[in-house]
Amino acid sequence: MSSFSPDLINRDYEVKVGDYFSRGWEIFKQQAPLFILFTVLLLLAQVPLLILPAPLGAGGGEDSPGGGILTFVFNVIAPALTAGYYFVAFQLARGRSAVFGDFFQGFNKFLPIFLTALVSGILIFIGLVLLILPGIYLIVAYLFAQPLVIDKGADFWQAMETSRQLITKKWFSFFGLLLLIFLLNFVGAIPLGLGLLITIPFSVCIIAAAYEDIVGLNSVAEVGL
Repeated sequence: MSSFSPDLINRDYEVKVGDYFSRGWEIFKQQAPLFILFTVLLLLAQVPLLILPAPLGAGGGEDSPGGGILTFVFNVIAPALTAGYYFVAFQLARGRSAVFGDFFQGFNKFLPIFLTALVSGILIFIGLVLLILPGIYLIVAYLFAQPLVIDKGADFWQAMETSRQLITKKWFSFFGLLLLIFLLNFVGAIPLGLGLLITIPFSVCIIAAAYEDIVGLNSVAEVGL
């Protein structure tokens, strides 16, 4: 049952960047080994895209028929997998324990999570191709779309529009937040990319902290299909 409320867009708030980094780190460090292990799993899951097609005579890589199929399958399930970061971050933010299996809770809401990623991705792509700036606007504006699906049980369009209208109020502040997150991951990529094992999940925890402060978490996770 959805707990989504359209009144969310009427909220007034301040973007507290420093607080979100602090709160995000607090969330991350509660289960740092699990976050890192899941990140390793996601990275390893992409290896077959490069190495499995070759024995099939497809030549390997995404441009091969085999590689194309594997890439398609991964792209379909990727939103549900990456949503696992939010499921665990929200669980920890609620003061509850989390186990590794919670990272796969995204498959319980596979369709709305997939549609949110697909439709927002298409709109962002169109915006980037046409004038660039509309695409950048939407990248920032849709920041809370997936969290709204996961936490409030909103459908994909409700989540996208609510996120867009809510974030547009303080768009430049959120742009600054995402710029800092980008720089964090840039630094994380320098030592042979090993730092990304920490900065990628930490980044999601930062966004989860912002969502927790601005939107507010349900006391229990929404269940859906």
